[in-house]
Amino acid sequence: MLTTMIKKHFLYGLLLLIPSVLHAAIRLPSLVGNNMVLQQNDSVTIWGWAGPSEKVTVYTGWDNKTATATTSGDAKWSLKVHTPAAGGPYEIRLKGSNEIVLKNILIGEVWLCSGQSNMEFSYYNGIRQIAAELPVCSNNNIRFFNIPKTTAVYPQDDCQGAWEVCDSNSLKPFSAVGYFFGLKLQQTLGVPVGLINASWGGTPAEVWAPERLVTSQPQLAEAAAKLSPAAWWPHQPGYAYNAMIAPLLPFNIKGVIWYQGEANVKTATTYAPLFTGMIQAWRDAWHKLLPFYYVQIAPFTYDKDPEAALLREAQARSSALPGTGMVVVSDVTDNVKDIHPQDKKTVGNRLANWALAENYGKTGFAWKSPAFKDISIRNNKAVVRFSNVPSSLKINGKAPVALYVAGADKVFHEASVKVEKDALIVWSPKVEKPEAVRYGFSNTAIGNIFSAEGLPVGPFRTDNWPVAQ
Repeated sequence: MLTTMIKKHFLYGLLLLIPSVLHAAIRLPSLVGNNMVLQQNDSVTIWGWAGPSEKVTVYTGWDNKTATATTSGDAKWSLKVHTPAAGGPYEIRLKGSNEIVLKNILIGEVWLCSGQSNMEFSYYNGIRQIAAELPVCSNNNIRFFNIPKTTAVYPQDDCQGAWEVCDSNSLKPFSAVGYFFGLKLQQTLGVPVGLINASWGGTPAEVWAPERLVTSQPQLAEAAAKLSPAAWWPHQPGYAYNAMIAPLLPFNIKGVIWYQGEANVKTATTYAPLFTGMIQAWRDAWHKLLPFYYVQIAPFTYDKDPEAALLREAQARSSALPGTGMVVVSDVTDNVKDIHPQDKKTVGNRLANWALAENYGKTGFAWKSPAFKDISIRNNKAVVRFSNVPSSLKINGKAPVALYVAGADKVFHEASVKVEKDALIVWSPKVEKPEAVRYGFSNTAIGNIFSAEGLPVGPFRTDNWPVAQ
């Protein structure tokens, strides 16, 4: 008898719960909120959670249309809405068992800013260029979304954060590189720009890649095993990706800017397959060929020479991946004992120039640094040719810095040089028959060879000889 009564009370309790389960309030991820920027001229995803089998209606203020979705058995719903050309502000209304009104929504360009400390650094890290911006930075057409440092063992479907309008308060904690990138886009294109910052100082690239990418390839898994635990950042493959990238995947973005690599100098030999694999994994996850522009690491006094040169070499090789571009910043360093160069504006502007030229059709400026193309020998002198030279090369100063030439003995000597448009004629009286040329190939080298348009020649070597470390 007692057992029967308990069963009846239990069933009665379940019946009382059913209406609340069926009519659970609509809940949105943090990315879908007031002040957000949606990618223009696109089919964008709006998503969230509600009671199973609940009908959710979404009204978009820019076209006065509605779209509906029915929540699945796991309480999730999503739908697509079409966005117009840039504009706003607009409202979005969502209605189920409750109603949510999202306000001050803009349509424009959305970019993700990611990497480690040189992307993360902000006003609070002493970036003087941001301090100078604070009195004039208020701009309703620039919006920030800052993701706090978070890790997860498995991919997450939400993260913390909120969209904020750019002003002197919201700018202070935001990426300086990201801000200057977005500012130049906004001023040049004249459209709203949304910037999502997912960066964490000290992190190796492995933590930003899906775990499977690393563990499924023996060489990458072996390199990851060499990463040392730290008190300030994760080292486990996938941990930052799961918590800080995976939650963004339904949100439509235009592309990615990236500044990372300092944490991988000791595993430089595997960086190119890791990095390009990570880029491809992100593209696969977003189901589009995301433009991906990144910064080559700057000169710094790392432990062993030339480990940083090898990492820069891996970064340069990675630019062969379609839809990518690399910014060279060897000239912005003012102190090779500081791994964080102060000049973030130049870096942000150079990244923006890649996007403006490659994705928005803007012309009239150079955006690619000269890069080594090939070498030949003429009259016992090396002729080194470069790509990405619109007019000519130039040397800032009387003599080249960090330029060396070697013969068959593989002993490098300081070189003399003559400029011939897109080529350098390189020689040394100590090298009778030159075979190889190296430029900027060390941890700390700050070269002085540029394009006439003012972009630094990227560090390079023409040989593939073994490098002692």
